[in-house]
Amino acid sequence: MLTKILSITGRPGLYKLISTNQNMNIVESLIDGKRIPVYMHEKIVALSDVSMYTNDGDIPLKEVLKKIKEKENSKPVLLNSKSSSKELFSFLIEVLPEYNKESVYASDVKKLISWYNILIEKGIDFETEESKTEENELEEHAENESEL
Repeated sequence: MLTKILSITGRPGLYKLISTNQNMNIVESLIDGKRIPVYMHEKIVALSDVSMYTNDGDIPLKEVLKKIKEKENSKPVLLNSKSSSKELFSFLIEVLPEYNKESVYASDVKKLISWYNILIEKGIDFETEESKTEENELEEHAENESEL
């Protein structure tokens, strides 16, 4: 599911990909449900492509989210954007003790917590493996219809 959940630079929150074409994408805000166009010149990142720096390399965001979910018993994190850096990093040490202290900033931890809380609030499953892309499913469907 994280391949269709997007972060857009300069826009708060997370967005779900609704449709794409050559010049723009249509996305829906997970916060308020409004649909907006996002043009190709805007920086868009799928959460499946995001990772966090650790001392041993990078760890996919999905794995970090799983660790938070386990620690918080599938409930939202109580920290927010007003929390101190000390509180944020204390939380991160509990979840990901091997994070790279030189490369991960308080703003990264705030964003991580914000994203986690949005995903939990909206009931988005980030734990299951994504086995097929939508394109592959459409191609299979078309092949099955042609076999009939």
